Amino acid sequence: MTQVPKEHYRFESYTDFDRWASYYFQIREILALQPASMLEVGTGDGFLGRFVKSATGIAYHSLDIASDLEPEIVGSVEAIPLRDGAVDVVVAFEVLEHLPFEGFVPALREMRRVTRSHVFISLPHFGPRPKVALKVPGMRELRLAAKLPFPRAHTFHGQHYWEIGKRGYSVGRIRSVLRGMFAIEKDFLPFETQYHHFFLLRK
Repeated sequence: MTQVPKEHYRFESYTDFDRWASYYFQIREILALQPASMLEVGTGDGFLGRFVKSATGIAYHSLDIASDLEPEIVGSVEAIPLRDGAVDVVVAFEVLEHLPFEGFVPALREMRRVTRSHVFISLPHFGPRPKVALKVPGMRELRLAAKLPFPRAHTFHGQHYWEIGKRGYSVGRIRSVLRGMFAIEKDFLPFETQYHHFFLLRK
């Protein structure tokens, strides 16, 4: 898996509005599962881990190949050094695209092995994303959004080996891979951050 230098996660350049929105959906779905324990694969800037440890009773564990990010476990998602069913939920947000696509299934298998219940992931979804919001006083806000197909060939620039929506990586293909190992309980692109495609998967 490609390592990203620690400096990449500086607040000024990394944590934009879309990422804050992504954190909201990450936390919302994790809390709804009411897990006693969880493993985060790929710690990023550490925000999720700090929140879980300070504001919930969930036993939080982390895994990353980058030792300078100070994860609890230094290792690869393709060979997680934990026993079968070690935690209630395994999460990986904007992580698995850092593996060549042939590593996607082995990584999912490892996450499935380690969880007792659920795997929750997000993946980048490329493509134009027009959206409109209309708020009239006294009425519920109207929101309309669409993800337009734009199957450009993917070019590797040192981080992402592939993205949903790029040529050869349709969302249908990704769903088919996921259904081969899990039941897809939720599958959504938040209005606020339509680059992050979330999948809540049940073992």
